Amino acid sequence: MTPSALPHRAGVGFKPMHFADILADAAPIGFVEVHAENYMGAGGPPHAQLAALRERYALSLHGVGLSIGSMRPLDGAHLRRLKELCARYAPESFSEHLAWSSHGEVYYNDLLPLPYTEETLARVVEHVDAVQAALGREMLLENPAAYVGFAESTIPETEFLRAVAARTGCGLLLDVNNVFVAARNHAADPVAYLAAFPLERVKEIHLGGHDETVDETGAPLLIDAHGAPVADPVWTLYGHVLARAGARPTLIEWDNDVPPWPVLRAEAERADRMLTSERRSPDERSDTRGADPHLAALERATSPVAA
Repeated sequence: MTPSALPHRAGVGFKPMHFADILADAAPIGFVEVHAENYMGAGGPPHAQLAALRERYALSLHGVGLSIGSMRPLDGAHLRRLKELCARYAPESFSEHLAWSSHGEVYYNDLLPLPYTEETLARVVEHVDAVQAALGREMLLENPAAYVGFAESTIPETEFLRAVAARTGCGLLLDVNNVFVAARNHAADPVAYLAAFPLERVKEIHLGGHDETVDETGAPLLIDAHGAPVADPVWTLYGHVLARAGARPTLIEWDNDVPPWPVLRAEAERADRMLTSERRSPDERSDTRGADPHLAALERATSPVAA
């Protein structure tokens, strides 16, 4: 099984509007990431652009349509198209979400949550095994941005992800903004979540912006919208992750209200500077709470907002 092997640099989610700027930019990024489903056609401008980028940069394919968490079997046709895409571009990494997005012939334009039970765990393990066997490569599984929880859940999310990785050999994609969003929405501690997260399995990190709104009761609600700069407390939480785990390939996600290229590049450059300062092996850093300079700022920035 081919392992994920992105460079320990900052990358960006590719948008066609940035194509000419990326090729002309004298300061290269570490890698580009694209949504696999946008390239499952046979040809045309999308493939021409991706082929040109692939000649210059490492590539990460990020799936949004496998519906890993569904209780139904995987879509065989979708998996075949994904396999063909991986064969065509030989990406350094492939990732998907711990979520479901289809039921029967109905496909939802969302990544929906799932209950963390032994039954769900067995099905997710079955699906991850099937994907890795079909692709012949390691898959990374991403933690979700949680807006609701299930009363029937019996396994903490971090333990669920740890169990999937242990049983399948897959890697994990840690979305730091998702950790922050879920913690604020559920009045939880993101540092405690990360303390339980299997950071040794993380092969890629995502950073993105979120929106602040309120729910139907007037309570504060964060939405993982990918339409704004990375928020300061998320940068602080990212620094905490790097202090604990060391440098990891890091993607800047910006999918809505996409800014001009210099704005997106500046976000990637900020992540790259943090990666450079933390590009040490894990045994060179301390895992103790008191040794992490980010924790005091985190305790101020991530305190739950009063309703």
